[in-house]
Amino acid sequence: MEAKLSGAQFRWLNEKLYTSQSDTSFDFFQENPDMFQLYHDGFRTQVSKWPVNPLDVIISELKKLPDDRVIADFGCGEAVLAKSLPEKKVYSLDLVAKAENVIVCDMAKVPLADDSVDVAVFCLSLMGTNVVDFLMEARRVLKLNGTLKIAEVKSRFDDNLDQFISLLASLGFRLSTKDEQNTMFTLLNCQYVNKGPPLTPLPPFHFKSCKYKKR
Repeated sequence: MEAKLSGAQFRWLNEKLYTSQSDTSFDFFQENPDMFQLYHDGFRTQVSKWPVNPLDVIISELKKLPDDRVIADFGCGEAVLAKSLPEKKVYSLDLVAKAENVIVCDMAKVPLADDSVDVAVFCLSLMGTNVVDFLMEARRVLKLNGTLKIAEVKSRFDDNLDQFISLLASLGFRLSTKDEQNTMFTLLNCQYVNKGPPLTPLPPFHFKSCKYKKR
């Protein structure tokens, strides 16, 4: 019974994150930090069932970079990425600090300087109705020719992955690699090549929520 209750709460929180503005989610979890822990417990359980964790793939790729590269982990959770790369400077960003050195903030308003980051990572963390604001913030903090890494659940694209890539292009990102081999997620690597104003109007794009099934 307790497991079913926790599962129901996780699904409710998951839907809330996907269907709310990020500032609303930020305020909610500041007032209810225990709910953030409940969400991450449920999230960890879900991802543990996957054949491959996309974060492991991203960490493996980042380990190959020179140690002087600066990384911003948007929606870091328990800051596993930073813990796995102790030799690199990693800014761990999330709505609540569930690990040491996590910077608590709204992902649309991170306290990092312009042009200060070599790599921006969104690993299963594009959650909210203002996802474009997150990407704009990554654009702001990235250095020219920096890298944007995105891992997202495949079902969220619903046959509109090309539209999402067009949106990224309008924001100045050029697709470097697209990995769809995994059954659960898609991994995109993009290079930030144009610091000029974003192309307007931006291409329309609707990001589906990721709804986990009852167990």
